[in-house]
Amino acid sequence: MAVIRIEDIAHVRFAAPNLAEMRSFLKDFGFETFEEGGRLYGRGRDGRPFLHVTEPGEARFLAVGLRAASLADLEALSSAEGVPVETLDEPGGGHIVRLVDPDGYRVEVVAGQDSAAPDLSCADPPRNSAAAKPRLGTPVRLKSAPAHIQRIGHAVLRVRNFRASEAWYKARFGLLTSDEVEAAKGVPLGAFLRCDRGDQPSDHHTLFLAQLPGPPGLLHAAFEVAHLDDLMLGHQYLKAAGRKPAWGVGRHIMGSQIFDYWLDPFGNELEHWTDGDLYTAADPPNKQTMKALLAVQWGAPHPMQVGRLAPPVGLVAFIMALRLRVLRLFRRNPEGTPA
Repeated sequence: MAVIRIEDIAHVRFAAPNLAEMRSFLKDFGFETFEEGGRLYGRGRDGRPFLHVTEPGEARFLAVGLRAASLADLEALSSAEGVPVETLDEPGGGHIVRLVDPDGYRVEVVAGQDSAAPDLSCADPPRNSAAAKPRLGTPVRLKSAPAHIQRIGHAVLRVRNFRASEAWYKARFGLLTSDEVEAAKGVPLGAFLRCDRGDQPSDHHTLFLAQLPGPPGLLHAAFEVAHLDDLMLGHQYLKAAGRKPAWGVGRHIMGSQIFDYWLDPFGNELEHWTDGDLYTAADPPNKQTMKALLAVQWGAPHPMQVGRLAPPVGLVAFIMALRLRVLRLFRRNPEGTPA
């Protein structure tokens, strides 16, 4: 049984050598920005005090924040982990328990932050379709502007040992598997994990843990925008501002969300998304292939699949499965132990 069940992701935290440069990007991306205590904050429209934090320093990812339901949950986590519950000296106040996961990621579990009422004024307008025509006598007139970020949705972490990381997060935070991804049958490379909120729907994934080549690091953090028009206006605005695209626009298979990925000035990847899947705790886990991970239902292909020399997905999956099998063999047979 898990120590606690988290409610959602709370924030992501970075360091950057130039806060003004980061602030300019965050405003183009759709955040309301402000500085306090020497840190730069990005706020959405869900009433939470902040979703994105940047501290001065060498450019790097620092931490992922998770939201607990209560101070009592933090105290339970504190007791289980042998670490203190601290007062959170940041906008919104509240309390925090600071942990470190198996890959050295800082995990900041927060509760009791002050929150305002969400701003839902950027509602999706009526749309005419072949089946229904609710928009009568009213033309569509959209204005150029950044997307309207509503909330943070998920983070994707590269890990060294998927099963070890999965066990660590599930044991502490009660996460549930939505889709486990296999490079080959019986060779998992990662999983999309969601919050266990009982009968209350939760996003398809709050964390995606992926055992991919390369050192541990944040692969991306994702932020929900108001609706499809809002996402496309945001895409157009970022393109006009000369920001660097990473992947999009398209619709994923796992999670189903419409996505648009961009790079900040320091190489961190952030995603706009809308229209994602929701599940309750009663929905069972699924297994998916690497092809489903890289493919799209429509839209821009994965960057790995672009160009004349793009490797076939089957070859990529074969190499990934071989790598994972070798790593698994070495973990079972440490140096000095016969295979």
